[in-house]
Amino acid sequence: MKLLVDECLSPELVHMARERGHGESSHVVWIGRQGIKDWGLLKIVIEGDWTLVTRNAYDFRGPESAPGTRGQYQRADIHAGLICLNGPEGMDLDMQRELFDAALDEIDRDGDLVSMVLELTLETARSDEIVVDRYALPTDSDE
Repeated sequence: MKLLVDECLSPELVHMARERGHGESSHVVWIGRQGIKDWGLLKIVIEGDWTLVTRNAYDFRGPESAPGTRGQYQRADIHAGLICLNGPEGMDLDMQRELFDAALDEIDRDGDLVSMVLELTLETARSDEIVVDRYALPTDSDE
């Protein structure tokens, strides 16, 4: 799986991905696309068959209550997957690593993310429990 880590997350996550067998993974900055608008990034992601890793879930999947009704991925008929790392504002590197490690564990269990979203949310109200949610996007009701 080729993972492309968004510039809102640390490049350290790419090293983690590569150590776990995802050798073609990269970071938005490393491919010379820093500062690119979300719609432009989606085009690169689709054309490059990347699975995007971001913390900007709303921008890409739309509102949590109605994924796919807004966001960049509503325009993608098929994609290699979207991984959203959801944490508090100002999520530090340790939190990013913890969420991404859980994402990599999920990929190890089931790596089929074609037209899927994998969301990992750090629930600080629940003693820092990580909640994992996987769903289709576009949803079946979008057909």
